[in-house]
Amino acid sequence: MTISIIGARVIDPASGLDKVTDLHLDGGRIAAIGAAPAGFSASRMIQADGLVAAPGLVDLGVSLREPGYSRKGNIASETRAAVAGGVTSLCCPPQTKPVLDTSAVAELILDRAREAANSKVYPIGALTKGLEGEQLAELVALRDTGCVAFGNGLKEIPNNRTLARALEYAATFDLTVVFHSQDRDLAQGGLAHEGPMASFLGLPGIPETAETVALARNLLLVEQSGVRAHFTQITSARGARLIAQAQQLGLPVTADVALYQLILTDEALRDFSSLYHVQPPLRTAADRDGLREAVKSGVIQAISSHHQPHERDAKLAPFGATEPGISSVELLLPLAMTLVEDGLLDLPTLLARLSSGPATAMRLPAGELKVGAAADLVLFDPKASTVAGEHWFSRGENCPFIGHCLPGAVRYTLVDGHVCHEA
Repeated sequence: MTISIIGARVIDPASGLDKVTDLHLDGGRIAAIGAAPAGFSASRMIQADGLVAAPGLVDLGVSLREPGYSRKGNIASETRAAVAGGVTSLCCPPQTKPVLDTSAVAELILDRAREAANSKVYPIGALTKGLEGEQLAELVALRDTGCVAFGNGLKEIPNNRTLARALEYAATFDLTVVFHSQDRDLAQGGLAHEGPMASFLGLPGIPETAETVALARNLLLVEQSGVRAHFTQITSARGARLIAQAQQLGLPVTADVALYQLILTDEALRDFSSLYHVQPPLRTAADRDGLREAVKSGVIQAISSHHQPHERDAKLAPFGATEPGISSVELLLPLAMTLVEDGLLDLPTLLARLSSGPATAMRLPAGELKVGAAADLVLFDPKASTVAGEHWFSRGENCPFIGHCLPGAVRYTLVDGHVCHEA
C-alpha cells in the first residue's frame, strides 16, 4: 500500500528534524519526506493538519503473558494495546511459563506476534536456565532465534563468580545484558519503599540500598567484563547518579525508567490501593525528581511502560497478598505527555526518550524517520485528550490511571506502512 501523510509536524529526534511537511510511504518503508517521489501515487491519503508524526514508540518492558499466563493476557491482546498507545516495537521479558530460555519458546512468541500483526516484538531471553541463576542459557542459539538481549529479571544471580563468568561470555559475543538491580536479601519480604509512608501503613520496606548495592556490584562487574549493559527500572535518584558516573567513565551502559516512577511516589499508597503495588516499589518525591532530571539530561535514555497486565482477582486481596504491576502500555504516549504539559520536557526530548533512545539502547532497527527506514510511526494530536479506559484493549485492567483525562491522543499507528490502529 502507498500512503501519503499530508501536513503533519514531523519530529524525528534521531536526525533533529522538526518541521511541518509530508511523508510518503511505499512497500512498508518511508519513500520520501517532503515532496513525493517521481511517479508516486498514493492509494490512501491521511490529512494530518494539527497532528504530530513521530517514529513509532519503542517500549523496552512489555509483559505479553504468553506462554503460560493467558488468564492475564496474550500476545494478540497486549500487542493490540501497544499499538493503541503508539508503540510499534516492544521488548518482552523472559518471565514466561516455560521460561524464555530455549529457541522453541522464542520461536513461539515470534510466530504468535507475526500472526497478531500489531507491534513488532523483540524477546529478551533468559540469562540463566529457568532464571535460577546457576547455569547459562543457550545465549547464542537464542540470539540466532531473535532474542535481542538477555536478563534474569528480579531473580538475582547471587553468586558473583557465576555472574562474572556470564558477563564475560556475553561480552565475547557482543550480547547485551539487562540488569534489574535489586539485592535479594535487602528486599526480602518488602512491599513498599522503606520510609515514613511504609512505617505509617505498617508495610515491610525495601530500602533504597536494595537497588544501589546491587547496582554498584553490577557496574563493577560490567567494568571488569566490558559487556554491553542495560539497567532497567531504575527507581532512585542515587541509582541514577551511579549510572551517570559509569557513563562518565566510558562504560557501555544505558538505562530506562518506568513511566509511572516519573509520575507517582510512595504517597500513592496512603489508601492501601493495590493498584499502586509494584516491584521495585514507588519511592520518594526526591527520588522522582532525581529520575526526572536524569531523563532530561539523557543519563536515562529510555522511558518504558513496564506493562504487567493482571486478571481482576490478582489485585483484590489485601495489599501484601496482591500481585505487583501496572497495565499501562496503551497509555504510554498520553501519560508521557503529562511530562510535557508540566514543563519537565519539551516534545522532541520526550519523543527521543520514547523512540530513538530505547531503540539505540537495544540496537533495534527502529526509532527514526528517514528515507528507506521501515514505515513505523505514530500520528497523534498533542492538543486533544485521552480518557484513560474509555477504549481498553489489554486483558489487564490493573491501571490506577483509568478514568483520568490525559493530554494527547493517538490517532494512527502504522507498522511497516500498514495502519494497525486508527482512532
